[in-house]
Amino acid sequence: MKFVDEVSIFVKAGDGGNGMMSFRREKFIEKGGPNGGDGGDGGSVFLEADENLNTLVDYRYTRRFNAPNGEKGGSTECTGAKGEDLILPVPVGTTVIDAATQEVIGDLTKPGQRLLVAQGGWHGLGNTRFKSSTNRAPRQTTPGKPGDARDLKLELKVLADVGLLGLPNAGKSTFIRAVSAAKPKVADYPFTTLVPNLGVVSVGRYKSFVVADIPGLIEGASEGAGLGIRFLKHLARTRLLLHLVDMAPLDESDPADAAEVILNELEKFSPALAQRDRWLVLNKADQLLEEDREERVRQVIERLDWQGPVFVISALEREGTEALSQAIMRYLDERTQRIAEEPAYAEALAELDQQIEDEARARLQELDDQRALRRAGVKAADEVDDDDFDDDDDDEGGAEIFYVR
Repeated sequence: MKFVDEVSIFVKAGDGGNGMMSFRREKFIEKGGPNGGDGGDGGSVFLEADENLNTLVDYRYTRRFNAPNGEKGGSTECTGAKGEDLILPVPVGTTVIDAATQEVIGDLTKPGQRLLVAQGGWHGLGNTRFKSSTNRAPRQTTPGKPGDARDLKLELKVLADVGLLGLPNAGKSTFIRAVSAAKPKVADYPFTTLVPNLGVVSVGRYKSFVVADIPGLIEGASEGAGLGIRFLKHLARTRLLLHLVDMAPLDESDPADAAEVILNELEKFSPALAQRDRWLVLNKADQLLEEDREERVRQVIERLDWQGPVFVISALEREGTEALSQAIMRYLDERTQRIAEEPAYAEALAELDQQIEDEARARLQELDDQRALRRAGVKAADEVDDDDFDDDDDDEGGAEIFYVR
């Protein structure tokens, strides 16, 4: 199934039904009085988080959704039928944004969670509502109110505990295959991973965490180069970042240089995301001789001036992956405990999470605006001069060009 993480849709709630003007007309009942009923409310539009979905592809081609209108009121004080609510399923982790104001309407982060995005119109009143001691036969009714209409932007961010960072071919997909049941494509060429992959890592009984593998980053990714910039937003909700570095690249480049590229691009994309707890994972240790391994590790750590945790693994041989998984589980447990026991720590994390969300959305919007300007510039240039005839006034005494057809 195609992975789609951004779509724009239009939703329209149902209009309320009109009130009915009617009078009771029965044999032997003189001046029966008003009996027009109210209309029905229009149906509302809800988005509901569905744990069985993992992409927004269903909304790529069908983009307009209308809830049913309420029916008009009937005689004998019958109320019109209410329009049925329209419920649109979306993946867990979907953010809903008002396209007109760029306001975040809500986040659907739990299965079954519902979000009202368009309120149905209020019903109209029948003439029965307006009878009084001074007006025994009212001819007044009210129409139903129109339902809300909205242009929405849906953004999917996968919900994972751990996010993987690295250049293409750093071994991220191999790592996720080694520690989970996920089977992403693995090959010996860059950009094998084209969409995010999720894997559930089981650590002991009843303990597990989710790992997200995104396409590799390249230099210039923060300016839109490569594939990874689109998917960096999926790391916004992770709790820990694993920075995978190839210790034995085929082109014999310096692993420290590769690590610095990722750090620079992460900082440019979102300084707040760069503050997220991050561990250095030196992969492909099996490609080095035992006597060279420690020296290579030391060089990388010194070049980066790395102060955090460091793990040396071989994802292909599954060497060191179990110890890394256990360490991640301990970290996540301790983090959860601190959040419960230390309100200041929990508040600081919440502020960082919000800052990451804001910076990521602003950066992606900036890139979208730049692409739109470039497209508009190319189109404008094509429209400036679309004829094939030489203009003598512009030759300034130079050679005149004749076009032969």
